[in-house]
Amino acid sequence: MKIKFKLFANLADFLPQPSKTNSVELEVVAGSTIQSVIEQFRLPSQLVHLVLVNGLYVYPTARVSTKLKEGDVLAIWPPIAGG
Repeated sequence: MKIKFKLFANLADFLPQPSKTNSVELEVVAGSTIQSVIEQFRLPSQLVHLVLVNGLYVYPTARVSTKLKEGDVLAIWPPIAGG
């Protein structure tokens, strides 16, 4: 099944190919969870801060059990500080 995978800020370096939009279309196994995609791309856990699926926040405790569906958009941001 296909999903759109978006990584922001310094996480964009973990995308499988360079992308001007910081996103790629991925083919993932049906029933894949958010956590399985995070592990597949070896994203450092300390950099996985804000996780959204189709624009909705997913709590850290739900990332292991939340299954992705065809056409979902998975977006991940690292912690960002500013002032």
